[in-house]
Amino acid sequence: MKFFTSSRTLAATMLLAGTAGLVSSCKNYLDVEPLALSNTDATFSTVSGATSAVLGAYDPLSGDNTYGTRLSMYFPVDTDELIGSSGTYDTGRRGIARYKAYASNTEVINPWNNLYQGVERSNICIKFIPQMALYTSGASADTAALHRLYGESLTLRAQYYYELIRNWGDVPVQFAPSTPGQDFNLPNADRNQTLTRLIADLGMAEKLVPYRTGAGATNERITKGAVKALRARLCLQRGGYSLQGNTMTRATDYLDYYKIARQECLELMARRSEHTLNPSFSDLWLGVNQQRHDNYNEILFEVGMAGSTAVGDSKLGYYNGPRLNASTVYGSTQGAVNIVPTYFYAFDSTDVRRDITVAPYQIPANNNQAGVALNTIYDGKFRRDWHTPALPGTNNYLGYNWPLIRFADVLLMFAETDNEVNGPTTAARTALLEVRTRGFNGNAARAALGVNTTTKDAMFTTIVNERLLEFGSEGVRKYDLLRWNLLADRINAAKANLALMQAAAAPYQNVPQYQFYKVVNGLVQWQRSFYKPSPAATPTGTTRVNWRQSIDATYVANLQPSGTAVKVGTTTVNSTGSGMAAEYIAGQGKELLPIPQTTLDTDPALKQNSGY
Repeated sequence: MKFFTSSRTLAATMLLAGTAGLVSSCKNYLDVEPLALSNTDATFSTVSGATSAVLGAYDPLSGDNTYGTRLSMYFPVDTDELIGSSGTYDTGRRGIARYKAYASNTEVINPWNNLYQGVERSNICIKFIPQMALYTSGASADTAALHRLYGESLTLRAQYYYELIRNWGDVPVQFAPSTPGQDFNLPNADRNQTLTRLIADLGMAEKLVPYRTGAGATNERITKGAVKALRARLCLQRGGYSLQGNTMTRATDYLDYYKIARQECLELMARRSEHTLNPSFSDLWLGVNQQRHDNYNEILFEVGMAGSTAVGDSKLGYYNGPRLNASTVYGSTQGAVNIVPTYFYAFDSTDVRRDITVAPYQIPANNNQAGVALNTIYDGKFRRDWHTPALPGTNNYLGYNWPLIRFADVLLMFAETDNEVNGPTTAARTALLEVRTRGFNGNAARAALGVNTTTKDAMFTTIVNERLLEFGSEGVRKYDLLRWNLLADRINAAKANLALMQAAAAPYQNVPQYQFYKVVNGLVQWQRSFYKPSPAATPTGTTRVNWRQSIDATYVANLQPSGTAVKVGTTTVNSTGSGMAAEYIAGQGKELLPIPQTTLDTDPALKQNSGY
């Protein structure tokens, strides 16, 4: 599974000595060294050289500064789903999670620079591959290989810019490699114009790359299914709301892009031999943790990680997942990402996705699981104690790939776009229920119970909820809420619901004050329902943990901005701003990150985002 990753890393290392070593950290973020393009003739004279260049363009996807940590676990948190690195906000990762980032924050600066490095490497490949003689007049195998590489390069550039746009908005754009002496003072480019260009590029790319079965590659390399799914995702970004100044707005032509996304999803849904749902949600995620290939190819594209280094690997399963003591046979973790307590109760009691997505335990030095309080439950899709093989010790890098897009997303994007274009349809409901039924372990009747798709608005609300349940801890929710202009609504609703939970008010009146468990063969076995009040006394032979009791006045108060005096019941608490999205206030422009100060200092044509 990791062969492509290893090959890509080696190629990138070689490339840094020549063609792709373009971005100089001590100059403008787009500046280049005079020798940067000196090796292009040699590199792009053979298929193997061009392949090395494209593999080098993949490389910035991995590592700490992109999907290995920052883009996967720092940027997408603090919504109605996840809480990032609980504690008082700071000028680092907590500042990002609490919607109070600073332009000088290296956790903002380094991802920005890495994404532009990916753009630059992609631009080089996009320029020089079509100029190769082999591209048009080589043997058929060489021509096909180069067309594929060109399509991959277009897709990589689109992915890098997509990530820049959804986090920073109107970012500088260039569609050609940097050259020595050029004017590097690039202004903010209109994001809708950029997305329109990228969507057109992906329309070209999908004609150039093969489907998965004809690619002879792992899901770590872009194939036609991935291009089509990513194109649909960019169309929803283009057709959705985005922050302009301090106001969320939507372009009047948004339906045009929903129609493109719908068609892309429809075409993928007709090719089930290429990609489809794994019928078992549990098997899908156990496979991710056990480092084995999913024969259903549900993951259309994943970022390959390997090498146990900050530049090529990921901290998935170490930074997040249940907290493990360093002395365990599994190795140590930080357990730095928590589940919003109300998210646990968003799942039906029979929805199998809950116990994959949520991990209500930790593992101390005795190697046995121990239950945790409701206010400290962890996300669970990447768990070091599930990792195969086991990796004992304190190594931070576990080789977990980051799934960029799954077939479940294709089905739910189709349901959303079909509903938006045509109103509630049987086809949209069928796609929605396919995902939901898998979540209920194939029980279609249970999955359909209470699902309201009778009107366009009802269908949309159902899709909003279903995406919450399906994509927990996959870096999807925050950006969904932004493009729907629901971020403020859902954060405020989550805070209000936590106050109701603290007060044992409906719909949380039956959430137990305490929970009780036994340890059987090293695993926690909860002894009472999560949906019934606690008994008067601790059941014999069980261990008690705070459940609703942990959602106290201090917890609820700290959901508000720091320094706020909050009255909860008869108690007044001064908030430290340490809770979920505590510093977020709609209308202040914090839906986007600040453009790095290091970039502003070298690019006077660029303007800072509103609110910073």
